[in-house]
Amino acid sequence: MKNMDKFKPAVTKTVLIFLAGLTWACVGTMLLSLAFSWLSTVSRTTFYSFGTTGVVFALMVHHFGFLKIVDKNLDRILPMDEKKCLFAFIPWKSYLTITVMIIMGAILRHSAIPKQYLAILYTTIGLSLILSSVRYIRTFFQVKKGNSHT
Repeated sequence: MKNMDKFKPAVTKTVLIFLAGLTWACVGTMLLSLAFSWLSTVSRTTFYSFGTTGVVFALMVHHFGFLKIVDKNLDRILPMDEKKCLFAFIPWKSYLTITVMIIMGAILRHSAIPKQYLAILYTTIGLSLILSSVRYIRTFFQVKKGNSHT
């Protein structure tokens, strides 16, 4: 078993926090770019009304939903003293949720639902992820400086 440990991609909590923030920001950017591409084909009025709706929902989801998830993840990661698996920046159970969300996103993208309506959902989730990633990145710099409280 000791020989297998050298293949384990173990990293510090600082790396885990950075990876979490980077992952949330990248996924959020991807979702926002899809939403923007769908809204770029509609009238200016529809663009602004649907985009604004997505932004308003994003602020609510960020504040009342995603920040709680970020805080739970940080509460789990920050006390870690030893190196952990590279994929431990989210709990293992969350990988199932992520898989379901990816599948649902693919189903929605290929459904008959007009893309401008999907753009509201994608803006909501994408912007929420980006806004919430800021807490990870801020914590990363605090831990990097040696100040581990959030």
